[in-house]
Amino acid sequence: MEKNVIRLLKADEIECRVSVINEKGLSLLLYKDARVDQRILDETFGAFGWKRSHQCIDGNLYCTVEVFDKETMQWIAKQDVGTMGYTEKEKSQASDSFKRACFNWGIGRELYSAPFIWIPAGKASIQMKEGSNKEKRYYCNDRFSVISIAYNNDREISALVINNDKGQTVYELKAKADTGSRKQEDQLRGKKEGIQQKSEAKKEGISKEQMDLLQEELKRTGVAMEAVQERYKITAPESMNEKTYKRVMEALAKTKAA
Repeated sequence: MEKNVIRLLKADEIECRVSVINEKGLSLLLYKDARVDQRILDETFGAFGWKRSHQCIDGNLYCTVEVFDKETMQWIAKQDVGTMGYTEKEKSQASDSFKRACFNWGIGRELYSAPFIWIPAGKASIQMKEGSNKEKRYYCNDRFSVISIAYNNDREISALVINNDKGQTVYELKAKADTGSRKQEDQLRGKKEGIQQKSEAKKEGISKEQMDLLQEELKRTGVAMEAVQERYKITAPESMNEKTYKRVMEALAKTKAA
């Protein structure tokens, strides 16, 4: 089983979706579709070396992806639950649960290491229309695609280029090579960890110091709080747990300054 290493995603296998949009800009999320999962499973384990099944538990649709281990001559299973979309709900849950189960196998897990991708209004055709209650709604018809992507030895995203449908680069993350910036990152990480250790006794939520650090990073990167809440499904920022807070700060640390 160890010989079957899941490869990293290629640029043309990654898609972009608008997450949060307002008059200042928009944020993008990176994702993969089920066809990519199927292709990588075939490449890694063979067309007859894996199988999937679905099961409804307490009204939720779960997917189990099993891989055959030739060493033990057994099927090894990993499972996850899907979320319901707005259209074709059953099909949406089936596809989402399959993709999540494949994440558990390691397919596309590197996408979790992506920085916050914020596209300022000057680089996107953001339009506004008023709803029936005169509420302002923003939308963008631009299409975005990943042109190139690179990873470090930890299988984390280290460089990224995204273009719009006109071929213009709207986002670029360059690989870091200078030791000076790394030293600054280490110092910032130490500061964050120190604050985290002080707040370990808290059962829920983050401390004021942690919130202040978060606000500083949002200001530095230009990322909207709404983008953070959408990406990590956070209702109230101050109520996020330590694990989520750490993931948010790690992602922001990788995000370039506005």
